[in-house]
Amino acid sequence: MLIEHCNPFGVDVYYNKQKGELTVKNAVPPLWKDRKRILGLPISFTRYSISQERIFVVTGIFNLHYEEILLYRVRDLGLIRNFGQRIFGVGSVVVHSSDKSKPELEIKNVRHPMQVKELLHQQVEEMKLRRRVRVNELLDSQDGNLNEDDENLMDDFDDADGSDD
Repeated sequence: MLIEHCNPFGVDVYYNKQKGELTVKNAVPPLWKDRKRILGLPISFTRYSISQERIFVVTGIFNLHYEEILLYRVRDLGLIRNFGQRIFGVGSVVVHSSDKSKPELEIKNVRHPMQVKELLHQQVEEMKLRRRVRVNELLDSQDGNLNEDDENLMDDFDDADGSDD
């Protein structure tokens, strides 16, 4: 019988009784974690976490729903602080990504939203460099195809980096 303990906010531990093995995964602690706050208090059942490679969202009490977004897929970040959020010292970070299951994620009502957004920005840029993700903002976002102006820009970019394509 396999007993699993899944915890994206710390260390994942899996114990297999038949084999007597203990497996530890994700031993790196998260860079940031918080809960969705109601009236400035962390009394919600939505938890957020940022690791070096992913954003995790866990919602629910009895039935838990796990969602994650790979940081190199993030395209844009935004910040929302309405009047009520400013009163309670919270804000929401909006993450636009190329993720198929959740292209727009709102990290709602967390403390220090500007610092969270900046942390996300730094980690996203680091992951894109590490994964060597090419900047594809020149692609037309509607159909994913290059238009004539984009092709000219890509040619200029290729000429500037000295490639002989």
